[in-house]
Amino acid sequence: MTENNPYAAIAAVFAQARASDAPLNERLDMLAQAVKRGSPTFSPFVDRLIGRLRSAGCGQHAPDAGQLMANFLLPDTSGRLVSLKEILERGPAIISFYRGHWCPYCSLSAESYAHLSATVGAEHMVAITPELRKLNAQFAVNSGMTYPVLTDIDCGYALSLGLAFWLDAGFADLMRSVGRDLATYQAGAGWILPIPATFVVDSHGIVVRRHVDPDYRQRMEVEDLLEAFRSAT
Repeated sequence: MTENNPYAAIAAVFAQARASDAPLNERLDMLAQAVKRGSPTFSPFVDRLIGRLRSAGCGQHAPDAGQLMANFLLPDTSGRLVSLKEILERGPAIISFYRGHWCPYCSLSAESYAHLSATVGAEHMVAITPELRKLNAQFAVNSGMTYPVLTDIDCGYALSLGLAFWLDAGFADLMRSVGRDLATYQAGAGWILPIPATFVVDSHGIVVRRHVDPDYRQRMEVEDLLEAFRSAT
């Protein structure tokens, strides 16, 4: 499936999307369109997966505006345990869930959000993935994240929020065929993925705004994220 590899198709346009000053979702769509053109057999699998997740209501019951965000206690890349409670002692927080370092949509989004740390303060931001600490460290460096990137083993925290799902065997085989063996990346059993999501919470842990979408090709716009954070302060 080399000639039909979606990651090869994305690689051809990633630098262009990264350098563009267009809104984040327009740049993410550049990647999605590259997959449709360059990997036509992969795209239908993705569309069916997203359709199934939406039909099942995945992410629908995650904390919404006005609701309390549950506390977490997760290790950062050095093994130090970080809690939401600790972060909220410094004020509002931006909490983002990513699929992992291997996901170009996550990489582009993480880099875009990382630029905000100069404005809102890195002490108010945190990223969460199901990946091994060494891969999170790589993800942080490559994306310019100067704030904690935490490991959620087996997506335990994400599952508690209704934000995670098992990737079926067929799709897992498809991912392996294009060189993405998640079982070797993840801390735990592997093949459990979070729905990419971003939450802005005030200093009391109440959600001010969220973006939760089973379609991993869509993320909260940077401008909306900044606006929500400012309203939470």
